[in-house]
Amino acid sequence: MTAHDKRINSVNNRQDTLKRTERFCRQFNLELPILLAPMAGACPPALSVAVAEQGALGACGVLLMPPESILHWAQEFRSNCNGKFQFNNWIPDPPPLRNESHERLVREFLDRWGPEVQLAAGDLKLLDFDAQCEAMLEARPTVISSIMGLYPRQFVQRMKSLKIHWLATATTVAEAKQAEAAGADAIVAQGMEAGGHRGTFDAELAEVSMSGLFSLLPAIVDAVSIPVVATGGIADSRGIAAALLLGASAVQIGTGYLRCPEAGIPSAWADAIGQAQPHQTMLTRAFSGRLGRSISTSYARAAAEDDAPQPMPYPIQRALTTGMTGAARRNNDLDRMQAWAGQSGRLTQAIPAGELTRILWTNTLSLLS
Repeated sequence: MTAHDKRINSVNNRQDTLKRTERFCRQFNLELPILLAPMAGACPPALSVAVAEQGALGACGVLLMPPESILHWAQEFRSNCNGKFQFNNWIPDPPPLRNESHERLVREFLDRWGPEVQLAAGDLKLLDFDAQCEAMLEARPTVISSIMGLYPRQFVQRMKSLKIHWLATATTVAEAKQAEAAGADAIVAQGMEAGGHRGTFDAELAEVSMSGLFSLLPAIVDAVSIPVVATGGIADSRGIAAALLLGASAVQIGTGYLRCPEAGIPSAWADAIGQAQPHQTMLTRAFSGRLGRSISTSYARAAAEDDAPQPMPYPIQRALTTGMTGAARRNNDLDRMQAWAGQSGRLTQAIPAGELTRILWTNTLSLLS
């Protein structure tokens, strides 16, 4: 192949890439193929408003929100913006097994790091998943997305009847195929670089189903016939352009937006994200019992030592650590904070979310032009 032929192929590939993003934007009624990641506890309406005003997709993770809070979030968003947003929820795990003697060891370990953990702390009653789903339907977002599994068939049918799109998070090709067969409108391919919780369908397989985004993404693109959204370790325009050239129709960004003032996270967490090299994050179950990627803090490292007790399953571990992490947020104490972060934190920018969105897409187009 001559140099001229290679240049022609390169131009054609880039044109195909932009056509693919344009089709995605038409399907989801967006102007930009950028999605804010739905981060539970870190997606205030102001952040989504700033992103959606640029034509991208806002987001809210409703895991910790009762139905009335879900509806209030949507109302506040719409009172400030005409843009689009997604709601996201975790698919519930089977009820966890309790082990009183081991739970005592975990409480004793946590007592070294924060307020005394009460005996009944692990008796957590989860929010009503069905009621949360009803609230999401009532709010009528553009998108409802899933993580940790797939929505029940009846709920999917109701989404479709209301013209709500379903984005299903997948961490393997097998999960992506299951999601497509269940009726998902697009797959969110989550690489292991992503901050926060791994979306693995089976919680017990999270450590053994690790794939980097740029290996996972083209494999899923080749395996399904619906659009694929890339997420995990994307924090600048180079990552966006690379993901699109590998077949993604859009990208989803979480950590990349956490340093924006609208996110409102504690300054110690925001500063740590901006300074973190890839190896200064780690995968841990020590906060919630589900595997997630965090800044490598003193508590997370101590919990990984051989003499530390294994975390309890989700949601017991989350309940046991709530006192410690809540106090850490109030005191801006990074070492005890639940400081989720992806591996590209050092590429993030502490600028308003709307400005960041414009810069990301403008520079991506320059790279693809």
